[in-house]
Amino acid sequence: MNRTALFLSLGLLISSSVQAQATPPAQLRLGVFPNITHAAGLVGIQKGFIQKQLGPTKLVVSDFANGSQINEAFAAGAIDAAYVGPGPAINAFLRGVPIQIYAGAANAGAVLVARKGSGVRNVKALSGKKVAVPTRGSTQDISLRHLLHENGLKASDEGGTVTVIPIDPANMPAAFASNQVDAALVQEPWGAVMESQGAKLIANEKAIWNGGDYTTTVLVVNTDYAKKNPEAVKALLRGHLDAINFIKSSNAGAQKAISDEIYSFTGKRPSSADLFKGLARTQVTFDINLKTLAEYAQLNQEAGFARSVPDLNKLVDLSWVKALAK
Repeated sequence: MNRTALFLSLGLLISSSVQAQATPPAQLRLGVFPNITHAAGLVGIQKGFIQKQLGPTKLVVSDFANGSQINEAFAAGAIDAAYVGPGPAINAFLRGVPIQIYAGAANAGAVLVARKGSGVRNVKALSGKKVAVPTRGSTQDISLRHLLHENGLKASDEGGTVTVIPIDPANMPAAFASNQVDAALVQEPWGAVMESQGAKLIANEKAIWNGGDYTTTVLVVNTDYAKKNPEAVKALLRGHLDAINFIKSSNAGAQKAISDEIYSFTGKRPSSADLFKGLARTQVTFDINLKTLAEYAQLNQEAGFARSVPDLNKLVDLSWVKALAK
């Protein structure tokens, strides 16, 4: 009888453990930016692709203006996953924030534009000028420094003559209008928006870095959340893939979804022409160019934003998304 009771108790414990693991989490808290480089997230949210895949797990969305805010939210345990640039993701990982990259989201999708009347006609002319980027240590910040170095220039905090100023992308058109800055390296659609307001395109998405073949947005997940809720993370990735496929198959539908989400976050609605131009400059993809990601990590260290480079084998795990994409 004692042995039978023991086996029954063990069976109940195992059954309870299996049921606990199978119970979906109550929610998945997702961070995203109002930028075309986050198109997969914006479309996945607006069209309901992610929520559909999550089923009973509620998708809770928070909008952020830059990667620094995302890192603060991860560190505070306020979000479970986010679309973010590789720069902030690398820096958070190196600081011990428990995150891992589970998919790519976009390549390129950022441009360098100069304010009308600034006198800037090329990268070399940025000497003595003020240039806006979304935040210090952002993908665009590092990309700008890379461009400056290629043209014999440096940022003022590196002993050079170019002043780099952090401004939220959605606020950059207003900063141009009030002559606060002379140029900006910014994600779409805000570069296209400023162009439509008279700004000059200095470097398109292909001229920024590696012919445009470089990762600008990744999908990261809190590793503790992923360990406890692997099925929810796979559902997020399926919704992510559904959104990417929709964007590739319906440019007009993608434009409307992106426009609606950007408006809901910022109260600003880019024109169809700006959205079309911005999408044309962005490659929406779940894959990641690991070569340029490693180069980026090296530049990030050289710029002083990190003391080392990460082990990409620990930071990046594309096995789930690649298996789901088959």
